[in-house]
Amino acid sequence: MTQTLESTTPQITDVDASRPNWDVVAKATALIPMIREYAEQGSAERRAAPEVIAALEAEGLFKLFVPRRYGGYEENLRTAMETIAEVAKGDGSTAWAVALLNVCTWFGTTFSQQAQDEVFGANPDAKCCGIFTPGSKAQRVEGGYMVSGQWPYSSGSFAADWATLGIALDVEEGEDPRALALIPKEAWTIKPTWFVAGMKGSGSDTIVVEDHFVPDHRIQRFVAMREAEFATPHQNTERNSNMAFIPVAALILVGAQLGLARHAMELTLEKLPNKMVAYTKYKAAKNSPTHQLGVAAAATKFNLAELLMQQATADIDNAAARGELPDLITRGRIRNNTGIIAELVKEGIDILMTTNGAGSFADANVLNRIWRDAEIAGRHAYVTPEVGKEVYGRLLIGADDALTMDV
Repeated sequence: MTQTLESTTPQITDVDASRPNWDVVAKATALIPMIREYAEQGSAERRAAPEVIAALEAEGLFKLFVPRRYGGYEENLRTAMETIAEVAKGDGSTAWAVALLNVCTWFGTTFSQQAQDEVFGANPDAKCCGIFTPGSKAQRVEGGYMVSGQWPYSSGSFAADWATLGIALDVEEGEDPRALALIPKEAWTIKPTWFVAGMKGSGSDTIVVEDHFVPDHRIQRFVAMREAEFATPHQNTERNSNMAFIPVAALILVGAQLGLARHAMELTLEKLPNKMVAYTKYKAAKNSPTHQLGVAAAATKFNLAELLMQQATADIDNAAARGELPDLITRGRIRNNTGIIAELVKEGIDILMTTNGAGSFADANVLNRIWRDAEIAGRHAYVTPEVGKEVYGRLLIGADDALTMDV
């Protein structure tokens, strides 16, 4: 059914539920100088430097969603987005790993109580990485599944203690077989496959599992998670046990993008104003209309991206605080706007690269790394703008056929 304008207009209420905890965000801000110091090392070694991971862990920045009963911060999504963005002002690759380790660790907190105790009860600092795509084999055996396969690209796997990996269950014909399985690091190896132009230090290599038994209590069906019907027994008392699965999994991926935008603008405002404009009469770019317009255009795109993030986190956090799942239109809008955020950031950074001149692409220029990181991050399958536009458009005008992707 076609939606009315009123039903598609965002209703942001109970804004306190999405108010960020700036004290937690400040912990990330304080680490920016150190993260920048090790950024090139992380890119060269294809994983964030051990010193940086240790510093982030010491501040609890991998436990943003972990319940307080396990010593975590149990923060809302807005706080996580702001924290990830601040890490990205230091280095995009590190922020990508922080984002994925936090969101996959949140997946782990939604499993059964027995599974949670095995993960976090045994190690309150446990971190999870993860991939949704099913591996090559999941054979039903007594009490669980025997699992094998390869899962690219498992960002942050180098620092993870567990993985939430996609498997295909033995179900009735016509049922959705997808599920997530919690698998400890002792059961997998890492195959180096992440050789790319950007996000080099995210450690997004391939996890390999061979014939590992996963008990039933460490498995959740994807369709149930999509509807926020999690296995955890704490939905009545913990806000984060009610967060919308797909919107959170998608939106978290643009936290690093926002931080890259912030860093690109910081560098521009620091270095561009007094730069001479070659082959013109302008002794300082700050007096050049071309450069004024470029910076304004980029800043506007970045501002729009920030506002869309704030709207999306308000929708998710407020609904979770009420113990509700956002309706399909809202979830479709969040999926759409996730892609738009990435699009706006990429466009804004591209403008700044031109505004700052060809030297922006020099290997030694930090803007070069920011640009490459944004280009890679903006091409994650859950971020692709066209996919988000399709799902949102289908929902808005009431397409006859079923959705072709999850929201």
